[in-house]
Order: sequence, then C-alpha cells, then structure tokens
Amino acid sequence: MGKHAKDEWQTEKADLEGYLARIGHPAVPGPSVAALRSLHEAHVQAIPFENVDVVLGQHPGTELDTIYDKLVRRRRGGYCFEHALLFAAVLENLGFDVERRMARVEPDGSGYRTHMMLRVRVEGADHLADVGFGAGMLSPMPFEDGAVVDQAGWRHRLVRNGPLWNLEKAGADGGAARLRRAAAAVHRLRGSAPLRRHPPALAVRRQARGVPAGAGGEPRPGRRRAHRGASEQEFATLRKTSETAADSSLT
Repeated sequence: MGKHAKDEWQTEKADLEGYLARIGHPAVPGPSVAALRSLHEAHVQAIPFENVDVVLGQHPGTELDTIYDKLVRRRRGGYCFEHALLFAAVLENLGFDVERRMARVEPDGSGYRTHMMLRVRVEGADHLADVGFGAGMLSPMPFEDGAVVDQAGWRHRLVRNGPLWNLEKAGADGGAARLRRAAAAVHRLRGSAPLRRHPPALAVRRQARGVPAGAGGEPRPGRRRAHRGASEQEFATLRKTSETAADSSLT
C-alpha cells in the first residue's frame, strides 16, 4: 500500500504495542496467513461488539484516534465500522495489503450497505476478515467461491454472485441463510456519517470458541437463546459507564 493511501486512513494513529496488549497477542514479525488468523481470533475474543453509544445518541465518531482511544485505551467495545477500521489500520502497519469494503446485512432485502468488512491479501491470496459482525466470525475466510470455514461451531460459506459475494451460514436444519453481501471498496469515512442508519436495538456480544457469547447472540443448534430488553436503570448504568469508566464491565 502506498504512503498516500495509508495517510488517508491515518493508520499511524493505531499503536501496535498497545493494540497487541489489548487483545493479548504476541508481537507479529510480518504478514502471513497464520498471523492474520491468529490476530483475527484474538481480536474478536478480546474486544466485544457493542453499540451502547449509538443507542444512547452519544457516539464520538469514526476517526481512527477516537476509535483507538475507545476500544484500546478505554477497553470498550464497538460496532462494525469501529472494529474494521481499527483492525485494518493494525494490519496495514504490519505490512498486510488491506481493502475496506461495504456490505449489506440480509442481502436479499433492500436498503443501504451499512456493514464494513475487509479484503486482506497475504501470501498471494485474498481473505475475508470480519471482526465486527457481532460475534459472528471467529476466523478469516479465503475469498474463494465455495470456501467453507467452521466459525465457532457454525459452518460458513462464501459464494460468488457476479461481481459480488454472499456469505452464508448453515442453520440447525442444514439449510443455508445468507448473512451479508460484500460490495465495492469504501473511501475515507469522516465523523459519524455511518451511524445514521445503524439499527437502534442494543447489542453487546463477544465471540467465544464453541458458542457466540453475550446478549442477543444466536445459539448453536440444541442451545436456547436468552434475549430481553434493557431496563431504564440498566440504560442509566450503561450511560454512566460509557461516560466515566475506563475499565468498563463490557470488556
């Protein structure tokens, strides 16, 4: 990646040492498929998906220094744009070739592309990296038509659809549900523009091997899902936590 492209995304604002300490990962000597997989798995198991600030109407924005402060220094979680922009910057600083792409969740429906994921090229091959899908993907996937990867107990498959890609997940009955559709690359994001169409429902989730953990996660076959709304008192606690606590209970 050229210097201009890196400057456009302000990747120098992502301190590698601090990030690696946040996800509990050792130093990375250079780009490799093994390193991409290891970093991806460590990220989704350490940094939760959460949209608390969005629900409360107080999100600070998507500039990289703001994201780094929230997810790394303050040990909070974030939603897809925050996760993807942070992970992309880290990968580029490590020498990976990264392209930020937009996608549509529930691709058979209509609406805007409001999800961000990454195309990462390493060792001559492209991979889908998606650390911000709400406890959905534990590991990166080869960007190959028909590629199947077990994601913490769920089989996921990538299917080429003309110039686009569909990601499918096998259901408990063996059928495949299409999760999202990857689209074109995205230009520099500024401020809070991606937040305007983000779903307002509260979500706090963290990936774990064997089962997606957290509120609102879909259970593995044979398991039940616990799902409830947050009370006014819980919202007040979340607001106070997001404003004042550096070591939040959401970590």
